[in-house]
Amino acid sequence: MRSVFDEKRAARRGVALGAVGLLGLTGCGSADASAEEQVEVPEDAAVEQLSVEVLETFEHDPDSFTQGLQLAEHPEYGNVFYESAGLYGESDARIVDPGTGEVLASQDLPADQFAEGLTLTDTDVWQITWQEGVAHRRDPVSLDIVETVQYEGEGWGICFDGERLVMSDGSSTLTFRDPVTFEETGTVEVTLDGEPVYQINELECVGGQVWANLWQTDQIVRIDPATGEVGAVVDAAGLLPEEDAANADVLNGIAAGAEEGTFFLTGKHWPKLFLVRFTTA
Repeated sequence: MRSVFDEKRAARRGVALGAVGLLGLTGCGSADASAEEQVEVPEDAAVEQLSVEVLETFEHDPDSFTQGLQLAEHPEYGNVFYESAGLYGESDARIVDPGTGEVLASQDLPADQFAEGLTLTDTDVWQITWQEGVAHRRDPVSLDIVETVQYEGEGWGICFDGERLVMSDGSSTLTFRDPVTFEETGTVEVTLDGEPVYQINELECVGGQVWANLWQTDQIVRIDPATGEVGAVVDAAGLLPEEDAANADVLNGIAAGAEEGTFFLTGKHWPKLFLVRFTTA
């Protein structure tokens, strides 16, 4: 039996290409010309090099072009993932069962908006868009849009550190924003051993640090938001088994787990989601 979500998804796909052509296939955003595919850690740099230990594996919707992921408590469904799924004509905000990958609730974006990162504050869900310059403040229970605000530039990833929003735009800059008004309050440049780090994508704020996927790579970096310095680089290559990778896109989606030091990782069109721990390589 098809669920209401499946019916909504089929209807979205029916209008997606006619509404906006093939723009959504270009990916997350326009990469900086200075960007390299992988960051290299100099031998004498004071940067931790970490690998991934898989603790558990879960099902994930392979049709989700995952842009943002966060574990949180929902008053009706209990422990859930809030997830943002992208692509023109297919973008939505959704609430997902962590154990099964089932979509419990979702709200579509207009067909001409490409959803990017998503995060929860103490009272709201903020979801950003790629090139449309709009952010939606949503009710965390229903996912209904409460307010829509505008911002300059592209939107890639976003997280909440308990006091402020931290947002990426694919460059080497992180932008800080007020969690109520979304107004910009400051910026910091991200560097590794003094060199700028580009392609900063999906973000997770935890323990006073910002963990970030680097777009088009299997790397995750840990950033000190006070200085912008990268203190650790995680190599997550090979996380998705080869038999599952044929129709999958890049690693993208990081959420802090319930147990300290654990994270959930997935990717765009990945059929699996992993509970992991980062360990010394």
